[in-house]
Amino acid sequence: MARPVLAIVGRPNVGKSTIFNRIVGDRLAIVEDKPGVTRDRLYGVGEWLNTSFSVIDTGGIEIDGEDAILKSVRVQAELAIEEADVIVFMVDAKAGVTPSDEEVAQLLFRSKKPVVLAVNKVDNLARQDDIYEFYALGFGDPIGISGSHGIGIGDLLEVVCGLFPDKKDDEYGDEVIKFALIGRPNVGKSSMTNAILGEERVIVSDVAGTTRDAIDTPFERDNQKFVIIDTAGMRKRGKVYENTEKYSVMRAMKAIERADVVLVVIDGQEGIIDQDKHIAGYAHEAGKAIIIVVNKWDIVEKDDKTMQHFTQTIRDHFLFLSYAPIVFVSAKTTQRLHKLLPVVVQVAENHALRVQTHLLNDVVSDAVAYNPPPTDKGKRLRINYVTQVAVKPPVFVLFVNEPELMHFSYERYLDNKIRAAFGFEGTPIRILSRRKTSDKE
Repeated sequence: MARPVLAIVGRPNVGKSTIFNRIVGDRLAIVEDKPGVTRDRLYGVGEWLNTSFSVIDTGGIEIDGEDAILKSVRVQAELAIEEADVIVFMVDAKAGVTPSDEEVAQLLFRSKKPVVLAVNKVDNLARQDDIYEFYALGFGDPIGISGSHGIGIGDLLEVVCGLFPDKKDDEYGDEVIKFALIGRPNVGKSSMTNAILGEERVIVSDVAGTTRDAIDTPFERDNQKFVIIDTAGMRKRGKVYENTEKYSVMRAMKAIERADVVLVVIDGQEGIIDQDKHIAGYAHEAGKAIIIVVNKWDIVEKDDKTMQHFTQTIRDHFLFLSYAPIVFVSAKTTQRLHKLLPVVVQVAENHALRVQTHLLNDVVSDAVAYNPPPTDKGKRLRINYVTQVAVKPPVFVLFVNEPELMHFSYERYLDNKIRAAFGFEGTPIRILSRRKTSDKE
């Protein structure tokens, strides 16, 4: 189920990135007292009162700017507005209402989306009266906030979360495997969709970015129901977006969130670039089952070791996806394409696999006996019990004496032992350490 989306928009230098960082709890955005520093939309996940939502940080909107960067920022903001369920319109208490604010307001009125007006830089009670002039923008009660001091953020999020649409049940049942194709433009995602379906369902073109939106196509194969989600191509950050270009990373993020399995499509002829790793990182961080699909393998010049060398190159570049199977295909000729869906089914099953507690404890106990945790300042980690608490992805909780004694290298060792015992090919697994509470507590 896709999270609701919050977009933070406004003219340059009103503090959008600072508020974004406050909401997502991480310094993901560049913060500098200079107009136009935020060059691209950034994405994060926020949470307030058990409501989880995606957050878009946009560059400032310059309506009349002729500068290419400002044009790009405006288009990105327009796309963010289009994708958002709720918009936070940020203005500056110190600057007052500016002509740029009024023009941004007109843009937001046309969006027909719920808008919450946030007046930033209300750093103390003396500035509280400065918010009243912003009633003139026509968005109801302004909320005074301070990004630098964290004032009013809770009040803002309470209003925002109240405007999110009601959660809808997944339109597909648990028996349906949903998989999304993601990748940079022109790697052949739409061609692969058509080849899997055996018909021309999606526009295919050599022009990068032809696919304008995510498209759901249900189908059935060998008594297994699937939904294939074809996403618009992801572009490198920093490129100037055309107004007609409706693709966006956020749409791909929505597709990733809705999918059980994510196919990271790579161009076999062009090879791997950094953008491929960034795209795969989105799916990995979302905890989705992942398959790396190398497309256009039919036009690659090869010998008997080409596939082996390319596989090693992928492993070297995608160290964080060591669990992901690799499939070489050609959407154009359908070469090896018949191997893809069985792998999708297998990794989907692994993604939802639940291990019996006694078997899990046996494996971890044997792993600890074979290779005990190292000591740290005279203390040794003691694992008392392990249980699986979630699936999609599988999550395991280790109850230990001192969670801080769990070194990442030992956690990786246990990860490998659990995988060796139970498989889990194609899915990330999460291992959490929790302090064992005493019986007296």
